[in-house]
Amino acid sequence: MYSLDQNPLGKVPALRDGDFRLAESVAILLYLSRKFQPAEHWYPPGLQARARVDEYLAWQHSAIQLPATNVYLCKSLLPYFSGQPVDSAKLETLLGRLEPSLEHLDQKVLTARPFLATDQISLADLVVFSELMRPTAVGCDVFRDRPHLSAWRARVEAALGPELVQEAHKLVLQPRDPQETRRDPQVAQELVKRLQERLR
Repeated sequence: MYSLDQNPLGKVPALRDGDFRLAESVAILLYLSRKFQPAEHWYPPGLQARARVDEYLAWQHSAIQLPATNVYLCKSLLPYFSGQPVDSAKLETLLGRLEPSLEHLDQKVLTARPFLATDQISLADLVVFSELMRPTAVGCDVFRDRPHLSAWRARVEAALGPELVQEAHKLVLQPRDPQETRRDPQVAQELVKRLQERLR
């Protein structure tokens, strides 16, 4: 359970390193890369290469993370907590909001180089890949009919290793059976209200 002392924003992820607390996934990744100094390709030292990684880390929040997460919420959590079927019209609208970014990646970025920021895998690829696994996990194949994006996915999976990809995305790719979880009706009602507001 994450508490406000771990993340003042009351959200996940949260990092605790001794007495130090940090929120926000990109900030956490950058902190870890600076502390542990992994292979240079993850966050290259060159000024322009690093700026290109930073560009994607900044861009993906609104261009990929938000719409991809909303697709996932619309097709998984909202029906689960509301007991209602997926709103197909709403789902199409949400997928439409993700479409321009997917096309940008497929038709522009990934025609110029094998990975998003440089010729090697970086934090930019790791973050965008993780976000795109959410709609994929609920049956929205965002890679279909996008050859460059599909080839990029294969390269990322090969670079990370299929076992690590499965382990890292286990809970998203293999969600629990809803029957295994008991829902508190009041909590469910409040969650449905918040999800509906978010997905407007």
